[in-house]
Amino acid sequence: MKTALELHETELDPTDRAFLAQIREHGWFGTRVFDPEKKELDFTYSTGFFHGLSHPEIIVFSLPKQVSHDILWDIYRNIRAGNVPKPEIRLSGIFGNHQAVLLPVSRDLYAEHLGWSQWFYRGDDFPCLQLIWPDRAGFFPWQPDFDPAFASDQPDLTDGSWAGLMI
Repeated sequence: MKTALELHETELDPTDRAFLAQIREHGWFGTRVFDPEKKELDFTYSTGFFHGLSHPEIIVFSLPKQVSHDILWDIYRNIRAGNVPKPEIRLSGIFGNHQAVLLPVSRDLYAEHLGWSQWFYRGDDFPCLQLIWPDRAGFFPWQPDFDPAFASDQPDLTDGSWAGLMI
């Protein structure tokens, strides 16, 4: 698979070079997308997990910048050490005492959320998983007891709907 790492230096601007330097040095880069006026949800996503670890990229919504970055770093290190999180099952150890779930992101939503990853992979030919966090009581957005105060904090980026999930 071709990536932006193969581009000639003349094809890169300073921002591109800095982005690629981070991937070369650390194996991945975390992109934070935020709206200072809070009209859109904040989110963070990885670029480089698939290239270096053959693991889908990961996107997570509505967490503080440092928290989301630290979580992605922990996941990256765990994958590199052979502890690969499985999608569509409840996972422990990501959010302290609460579980998490990784669900496949629809490629139809890549352009809206994964711009740098699309640039890096030269298109949409890479997988991505959405890291879903529960409410304070441990309920996920698709569960009837999920706290409605958090209902708009994580959009459903799957191909279908969260409604009816039994995870």
